Amino acid sequence: MKVTGPSGPQPVGGQRTQRPGAGFSLPGTAAASSVGAASAPSAPAGVSGVSALMALQGVEDATERKRRAIRRGRGLLDELDALRIAALEGVDDGGALQRLSRAAGEASAAVEDPDLAMVLTQIDLRAAVEVAKRDVRRSAA
Repeated sequence: MKVTGPSGPQPVGGQRTQRPGAGFSLPGTAAASSVGAASAPSAPAGVSGVSALMALQGVEDATERKRRAIRRGRGLLDELDALRIAALEGVDDGGALQRLSRAAGEASAAVEDPDLAMVLTQIDLRAAVEVAKRDVRRSAA
């Protein structure tokens, strides 16, 4: 079977399905009435399927939340590394601090894996501590 669109599967090859009544007519009935009935427009098929697909696109599954949480955690670790390197070099990297502060302020996605949730919580805590330390140092200077 070959799927050609929202109308459903169609037979492959030269096979044609005939509509009921297309090759049959009762004696005494007008041919025009059967043609008019056969070509009458019908309600669009699959509208409920399209709306259901649109609704499903708005639903985020657990794997997507996990991917987003991991991506956020890696971003925080990258910014923490940038701050560490700047501190080792003796450079005040205000851009990395702002990026870290902004990334730490983002809402984290709830994940079902307790181990991953624990690691992400520790990363968030470390980022918050670094932002607070840098803010205290800047306000004292």
